[in-house]
Amino acid sequence: MSIYLRRLMIAIGLTVVLLTMAVEVRAVDLENPIKAGTIPELIYLIVKIIFNLALWIAPLMIIIAGFYFVTAGGNPTQINNAKQLIMWTLIGLAITFLALGITNFLQEELFSP
Repeated sequence: MSIYLRRLMIAIGLTVVLLTMAVEVRAVDLENPIKAGTIPELIYLIVKIIFNLALWIAPLMIIIAGFYFVTAGGNPTQINNAKQLIMWTLIGLAITFLALGITNFLQEELFSP
């Protein structure tokens, strides 16, 4: 008998043994790491994360704009850049406030029992 035939017979035998063995199946209870059971809850959590990031980033951007004002030295271009930075920061913060409010409203009104 050739070596290849022996290896094939051993492989087939091991496969049959492994396939016929009784396998114990246990139920595993995994906890949901996201803590959201539905799509609306997931959307609300994502908006809440973005809102919290905006609450951290907005003051930093206003401080940076203040630094631009202080270092402008009367240069109208730098003063204009600082004003625009403050304006866009406040607009972005307002949008995140509205997004959180709208998703909170929709979740309570449409998806609450």
